[in-house]
Amino acid sequence: MPNPQLTKIRGSLVAIVTPMHDDGSLDLDALKRLIDWHVESGTAAIVVVGTTGESPTVSVEEHRLLIESTVKFAAGRIKVIAGTGANSTREAIELTQYAKDVGADACLSVVPYYNKPTQEGLFQHFKAIADRVALPMLLYNVPSRTVADLSTDVVLRLAQLPNVVGIKDATGDLARGTELLRRVRAEVQPNKPFAVYSGNDDSALALTLVGGDGVISVTANVAPKAMADLYRHALSGAIDKALAINDQLSPMHFKLFVEANPIPAKWVLAKLGRCGATTRLPMTPMSASLEPVVESAMRQSGLL
Repeated sequence: MPNPQLTKIRGSLVAIVTPMHDDGSLDLDALKRLIDWHVESGTAAIVVVGTTGESPTVSVEEHRLLIESTVKFAAGRIKVIAGTGANSTREAIELTQYAKDVGADACLSVVPYYNKPTQEGLFQHFKAIADRVALPMLLYNVPSRTVADLSTDVVLRLAQLPNVVGIKDATGDLARGTELLRRVRAEVQPNKPFAVYSGNDDSALALTLVGGDGVISVTANVAPKAMADLYRHALSGAIDKALAINDQLSPMHFKLFVEANPIPAKWVLAKLGRCGATTRLPMTPMSASLEPVVESAMRQSGLL
């Protein structure tokens, strides 16, 4: 299979929320407005239908519609990375093929959750997707949600495949991330580009400063320009400027997780007038007792 080329994307990539009307139906008009806002703000790419996009509660038809709509709304102005992971390899292949067919630039494929595959099973799962669909793939390791944890050795095996172009590392383990970057430089990058993104806003700057390529961010949902500036400075070596912005946004990095993501992020976006706060069960509205806490973080971070 020919190697699908994707220029390495660096900076602040947003794990975008899925806006919903009060009745829980998809609000595609709000999604378009959010994408326009990210384009204007300098976000490096849109990652759609990931965890923050409530992928577990959208139907297959809605999942496809969200990918197709995002590609349409982006209109070539910004790269689109489609969340196409599943704990069924066959379903992941079908979603990935659909994303390729409608024009997504890449896919984000999460470690299969719940069924607890072995490390060899994880390798064969991702290899099967890469073998079947010529679309650049980012691996997504988030063991706090999936239980299964993609080992560094398997990441490096998968990185040898032409279609596998990077990873979203949401382990939050900086020592492990640093070792992954060292091995990527030694074992992968002499032959091909391979991007390493943090999936944790609270530690993403640290991982970037030891060689990472940026962040796939929740905070970027609510502060896209500040996050774009932060990682532009970090990647260009203007570390003092990056640190200053990160310090300002730090309250958001933490308070967007006072309840399960994306509950607080959607509440903040509603407060900013960007989209509604509606989530689907089993996600519930943010607890009233936490509203002052999150609003205070917004003020500290300069959002209000």
